[in-house]
Amino acid sequence: MSTPASRLPVPLPAPRPRSRRRLGPVDRLLVEAQRALDTVFGEPAASRPNPAGDLPQAELDAAQRRHAAGLMRINHVGEVCAQGLYYGQAAVAREESTRGHLLEAAQEETDHLAWCAERLRELDSRPSLFNPLWYGGSYALGVLAGLRGDGWNLGFVVETERQVEAHLDEHLDSLPEGDARSREILRQMKIDEARHADNAELAGARVLPQPIPALMAAASKFMKTVAYRL
Repeated sequence: MSTPASRLPVPLPAPRPRSRRRLGPVDRLLVEAQRALDTVFGEPAASRPNPAGDLPQAELDAAQRRHAAGLMRINHVGEVCAQGLYYGQAAVAREESTRGHLLEAAQEETDHLAWCAERLRELDSRPSLFNPLWYGGSYALGVLAGLRGDGWNLGFVVETERQVEAHLDEHLDSLPEGDARSREILRQMKIDEARHADNAELAGARVLPQPIPALMAAASKFMKTVAYRL
């Protein structure tokens, strides 16, 4: 017995391709505000395993624990600053390739942020009380750098990462000898920071003229002095 024509299945129309919605000024403001809140007050999730892995907790005395926590707090602040800087730069980048490079680097910095936060908890310590200030200042600097053009934008990435590499070397030397967990985190961070700088150079970064690197180093020294304790 044949099926009545009215009961035959009717093929559904193929779905129309969805056009990518362009974000307006308010949308962009909300996105940037959410990024700031996630960085400063949220609990970032790392996309890669913690380099410390299953390494045992070190037996640290009170002074060693405070010192290790101070160093890791500095590094946590550095990652907060990196997020602000890269998101500020990406917000005004002229080329899509530059924006993609900055956002990719920011994602790896999110891993660093999560690892440092986890290590601070292990050391019974906390992030810097001034993280909103560090993020806001870095974001403003990133916007200013980006407005100069993509070559200068990438130049800030190179100079920032080279200075970070230098202070990571100092911290690796200064950590308590038995603190293998902090040390492994910093070693992986240093590898990533060097790659970010190398990629930015390959992408056409310009060399920043003096006194810009010196001013960046002075600001970094101030940040490290404050963040070690607060």
